[in-house]
Amino acid sequence: MKALRRGGGALATAGLMLGVVAHPAAAHVKWFFENEGYPLRWDLFFRPLPLGFAGGVFLLSLLAALLWRRRGRGILPGPEAFGAGDGARSLFYALVPAILGIHVAVPLLVNGVQGTLFSPDNELPGAWANFIGLAQTGVALSLFYGGFTRPAAVVLAGLWFAGIPLVGLQPMLDNVMFLGFAAFFFLAGRGPLSVDRLLFPALEPPARYARLSLPAARIGVGASLVVASFTEKFANIPLAVDFLRDSGLNFTPHLGVPLSDEVFVLLAGSVELLVGLWLVLGIFLREIVIVAWFPINLTLTLFLWEELIGHLPVYGVMAVLLVWGSGARDEALWLEGLRERLVPVPKDGRAL
Repeated sequence: MKALRRGGGALATAGLMLGVVAHPAAAHVKWFFENEGYPLRWDLFFRPLPLGFAGGVFLLSLLAALLWRRRGRGILPGPEAFGAGDGARSLFYALVPAILGIHVAVPLLVNGVQGTLFSPDNELPGAWANFIGLAQTGVALSLFYGGFTRPAAVVLAGLWFAGIPLVGLQPMLDNVMFLGFAAFFFLAGRGPLSVDRLLFPALEPPARYARLSLPAARIGVGASLVVASFTEKFANIPLAVDFLRDSGLNFTPHLGVPLSDEVFVLLAGSVELLVGLWLVLGIFLREIVIVAWFPINLTLTLFLWEELIGHLPVYGVMAVLLVWGSGARDEALWLEGLRERLVPVPKDGRAL
């Protein structure tokens, strides 16, 4: 068992909630299960049952997008409803780059020292394990301390593109969230709690870039989930079914509502696709995070530290989206927190 870090959680949870709750971390079956010999089977996807599940998700997402456009806001209250003022929210946003930097740095560091790229199923060939591993480690330390963050973001994006010829396009698409994080740190920098703000203020990005940074991270995570819902479930049903049989995670018979392994897999893929699409579209973000929070953590005691480390970047984005209101006011507070709180961006190019 080598690969099911994220996927295992999704499969188990989807069955438990019978498709009602979503499991974004359900993305990577390959983390915990040997996946060689399981090519994509699009012929199995283009059958009535899988098409029905996927079509239902797309239809639900379309209806939700129309409702979001009409309402312009979500249903659940934000922190302001619990007494948080603008000053507190902008201060939280000042901490966001540091929070995301640490959450992204840890899996990069772990995979770097293990000779894998972004996730444990992407083993690097030969000496590339040393060179790419060293580069991942360097990027991880840069993001952790916030030193030369924007150059490190460029290197991170380069690692993603380098991974295409080294380990394949599909594994990189599964991990496209790291391209989103590269865009985030290039556009936003590492914020006020960083070596850059204190010692290299000339490296700070322009304010106009920062407006695009959070959407880049959100879309990257959502796109990873959408891709994985197909590469590990909808278009790779045999892989997910064999994992279920190996792990025994299909426990719906014990709930009195037995589901076949294939239906269980399609439910897991559906909720994962739903979460990914809503993140990409930027609709009902608090709601989808709340729905996903329980299942994303449900299998931590089964897959232990590997799942915890692999989920850290997703945890970071989800925490931010619980606070983010998606309106013009939040964007203004984001820019204020990022550039004016704690250690402000110097007007003359010199910190303090």
